[in-house]
Amino acid sequence: MPALKKIALTVTSAAVLSSLVLSPASAAEKDKEKDKQPVPNHIMSSVGGEQLSMNGTQVNLGPGAPVLPKDLTARSWIVADAESGEVLAAHNSHWRLPPASTLKMLFADTVLPALQPTSLTYKVKESDLTGVGEGSSLVGVKEDHTYTVHDLWLGVFLRSGNDAVHVLSEMYGGVPRTVAAMQKHAEELQALDTTVVSPDGYDAPGQVSSAYDLTLIARSGMQKKDFREYAATASADFPGEKKKGKKRESFEIQNTNRLITGDNGIEPYKGIAGVKNGYTTHAGNTFTGVAERNGRVLLVTVMNPSADESHVVYKEAAHLLDWGFAASGKVRPVGELVPPKSVDTGTGTGTVSGGKGAQPAAGADQGSGGQAKAAHAAAAGQGSSGVGVALAIVGGLLVALAAGVFLVNRRWPVPGLARRNPSE
Repeated sequence: MPALKKIALTVTSAAVLSSLVLSPASAAEKDKEKDKQPVPNHIMSSVGGEQLSMNGTQVNLGPGAPVLPKDLTARSWIVADAESGEVLAAHNSHWRLPPASTLKMLFADTVLPALQPTSLTYKVKESDLTGVGEGSSLVGVKEDHTYTVHDLWLGVFLRSGNDAVHVLSEMYGGVPRTVAAMQKHAEELQALDTTVVSPDGYDAPGQVSSAYDLTLIARSGMQKKDFREYAATASADFPGEKKKGKKRESFEIQNTNRLITGDNGIEPYKGIAGVKNGYTTHAGNTFTGVAERNGRVLLVTVMNPSADESHVVYKEAAHLLDWGFAASGKVRPVGELVPPKSVDTGTGTGTVSGGKGAQPAAGADQGSGGQAKAAHAAAAGQGSSGVGVALAIVGGLLVALAAGVFLVNRRWPVPGLARRNPSE
């Protein structure tokens, strides 16, 4: 055999052998690289406890505690007891990330108490909608049409309508004033990872929050009766376009929180009571939810899962809630949800999230009497304007005060009966 041909055969054989030997290793390296999760690019806050400032997953398993769910891909998440404030487990919970529409919880917690009564009407101007970002989620608000505050809040909570957010912001005094008020309220809640740039959560340079902060915000919001009812509403009628000479029609809107309404590949979560989901290009999918089982109430926030799977943010949230209910009483807390600044200073103002000796803020549900009234109103469908509430929250304070009791009852949604009266 000629020398040149021998060399060619040798080189070819070596190449084939190399591919057989090295390919598995190369594939493993690629898989390892693919599975590598991003890490926080800043030093995380220690608000709520030093362990929460550490990178990665934080959990203190006790005897009999279940292990955390496998294959969690979210950049950041947290599971906390809504009543005691104990953080059961967390993963990069103080990582400052784009929040998407979960920031609307802060918008509602800030603005909702000021725009009362909810029967108040407003005629939308063209200028009210000029600041809505391109590609925003919309409920269908139209200029020169009149809406009640109640209509607009349904648009915010159910359809995550940025158009509704901007109209409510104008009613509140304008977008700049709203943003400033939201930032001030975040600071009062000690949600110090949060920087507000837009009231709707639309991607904006510098706008960030964290799983920890969003959980604090949800905890505060769920103390408000209106907030609770909007967050739990599965479907509603929204005013449509008014045509000359014809009665104004309406169209149905459904909650985009799939743990409430379900969807292909995902079932409604038993015990879910809200709160808010979101998605933008930079934020990915985000979600904060509250659920109750057997008298225990948990809050969970999941931010930006990387798994290429439909509705993965809800699936990971549901897995974490399942774990939290199974692990309650079997783990040592890794931190706590802190109370607002005003509670620490004893001023008794602002939104109350707990703490010994804390007093309810003005307008908050107070004591068993307030809880009973809230329960009666929810059961009777008061203030719903015919809105079908699939999950009726008939509770009082989300957090038990020193002399109070936390209650959050909800109806398990039955497919096809979403618009039944909650009292049935």
